[in-house]
Amino acid sequence: MPELPEVEHVKRGIKPFANGQKIESVIFSDKVKEGKASSRETIIKGMELDTFQKFTQQFTITHIERRSKYIVFHIEKDGEERKLISHLGMAGGFFVVNKLEDIHVSNYRKHWHVIFKLDNGKLLVYSDIRRFGEIRNVASFEAYPSFLQIAPEPFDKEALPHYLSWFDKKLYQNKPIKQMILDHRVISGCGNIYACEALFRAGIHPAKLSKNLTNQERNIVFYYVREVLELGIKYGGTSISDYRHADGSTGTMQQHLKVYKQKVCQVCGSDIETQVIATRNSHFCPTCQK
Repeated sequence: MPELPEVEHVKRGIKPFANGQKIESVIFSDKVKEGKASSRETIIKGMELDTFQKFTQQFTITHIERRSKYIVFHIEKDGEERKLISHLGMAGGFFVVNKLEDIHVSNYRKHWHVIFKLDNGKLLVYSDIRRFGEIRNVASFEAYPSFLQIAPEPFDKEALPHYLSWFDKKLYQNKPIKQMILDHRVISGCGNIYACEALFRAGIHPAKLSKNLTNQERNIVFYYVREVLELGIKYGGTSISDYRHADGSTGTMQQHLKVYKQKVCQVCGSDIETQVIATRNSHFCPTCQK
């Protein structure tokens, strides 16, 4: 699943070509149409397809931002402002091309689901191999309450005290620290890969109960979460399976992973172990992480 660094690079790839452009038309794939027709929401959530077109076509993209693992397109027409909120799910991605054939990765070319035709002649294409992603058109963030619950960006000064405040809540006191930092209400944008990497660098076992961390350990965890997310952005994200940039290129963070899907600890030489925590496979070193 694309995490904060991957989504950041998708946003950066989109912005130079889509920002300031008018959306002339919106085209849906047969799978999206079939999903709506059978009362299943495929990609386009919370709105009928013709209504989505009504509140998207002829609107101008005024600003594009990333919030946690979401990409937000601020759009406007005749003074009316709306927001397109997109989550990439497990294997979604945006591509900016002149024509569909320009998407070089065949799976993404084949599994396109929404095309936004821009007035500069470009196509902003949302593709999703597994169809777990979503795009919502809302008048305001208040119309999507779960979005408002996202923690501050981990690079903001408010993020650390916000994260530390969650240790006083009963919700996570008897749950693993790994589960806690995966919650975007606690730390925004930290998914499984970067949580594993941060806990390895902090020397903390992913199953350790949150209440048993010392104050120093709590701070260290956050420090390394922020560090690995920054590294992920620096190296263009982690391209282990499906993730691609908006131009189809891949990131290289996978070359810098210390524990996630690794076989041997690079520090002590112990075998890396795997344990399911919070329904996710956690990779850790049993020697280095306590």
